[in-house]
Amino acid sequence: MSDVPAAGAHPFAAQSLPAWKRAVLKVGSSLLAGEGGLTPRYAAHLAAFVRDAQARGREVVIVSSGAVAAGRGIVGSAPRAGAQMAERQALAALGQARLMAFWQGFFERPVAQVLLTHDDVRNRRRYLNARATLQELLRRGALPIVNENDTVSVDELKLGDNDTLGAIVAALIDADVLFLATDIDGLYDADPRRMPDARPIPQVTALTPDVMAMAGAAGSAVGTGGMRTKLLAAERASAAGIATVLLNGTRAEVLAALGEDRLHGTRIVPERSRGAARKHWLAQAPAEGALHVDAGAARALLDRGASLLPSGVQDAVGEFRRGDVVEIFLRDAKGAAQRIARGIVQYSAADIRRLCRRNSRDIDAVLGYNYGDTVVHRDDLSLLASRPAGDDGRSVSPPQESSPA
Repeated sequence: MSDVPAAGAHPFAAQSLPAWKRAVLKVGSSLLAGEGGLTPRYAAHLAAFVRDAQARGREVVIVSSGAVAAGRGIVGSAPRAGAQMAERQALAALGQARLMAFWQGFFERPVAQVLLTHDDVRNRRRYLNARATLQELLRRGALPIVNENDTVSVDELKLGDNDTLGAIVAALIDADVLFLATDIDGLYDADPRRMPDARPIPQVTALTPDVMAMAGAAGSAVGTGGMRTKLLAAERASAAGIATVLLNGTRAEVLAALGEDRLHGTRIVPERSRGAARKHWLAQAPAEGALHVDAGAARALLDRGASLLPSGVQDAVGEFRRGDVVEIFLRDAKGAAQRIARGIVQYSAADIRRLCRRNSRDIDAVLGYNYGDTVVHRDDLSLLASRPAGDDGRSVSPPQESSPA
């Protein structure tokens, strides 16, 4: 396949796309909205890319705009100029079912609607619940279609835009890459619609102020196709160790090349690997409590990179909640403690105390519910050392049991 020309005098040459296993594809309203509601004109090619990726054993989550456009197709009119939020929310409510049916029409596997609000990503427990739901949907072979819950969101609680939502979902599911499909070819050093000599930027290794300036100031007319929000989303994804790709979703040949891991667009390289970004966050986040584990559990964590199971937990210190960060200590027979890891707990302190030394299969019987077999999953662990912890290599005093708040 020959190189795909970009708008203007300077085409984006093909570049190889790094290997990826899981991705988020954000599709904007400009690629879905047509006269009278939704149109398959561009969506069909986007769906073909997703089907091809799935056939290769890859996982994709779609972040889709278009509910308001779908609602407009039902009632036959657009929101009035300066329409109240309630009017847009009503159109979104009318359009959600049609939007899901629209996407389902392109796939044999089931699609699943997931609606998120600001509270779902701000509250750690709800964040973990949303993450677990999306991961379970992927495990079952479904195609999650994510959108902001416009029906109940209000101005001060809205996530903002679906570029930002795409970055949030990418971090939520530990994606390798965030694809932002738009109606322009990628990032240019100026607006190509105004400046015929604007040069394409095929790769960005750092989102510096100069790079951000290429997208125009916030609220200005200089930005191209909402490019500033895309770079802000890329910045958020980069902090989580996730690459971002900007591509023209109106070009079938661009999507066909993407399916062969060749990109005609802009690739934004993350500032650190996903694993390093997660470990950095875990190292900086405040610990809300601690777990004491036995020697067998410590060896499983340090030597095998295993998850922490309830059978290896001796005690929970503090009154932390599901989703909090805790420190993990190995306590010897003399009571000295070695700090060996930090991690995000799947259960509260009260729950863990009931589960200590029990088998994972007992969780349902003990609690009446379960959030999985692990107390701390290995993906949510940061090992501090493969030897006795403490920055100086010496044993450290364990935290003491505190009274319930």
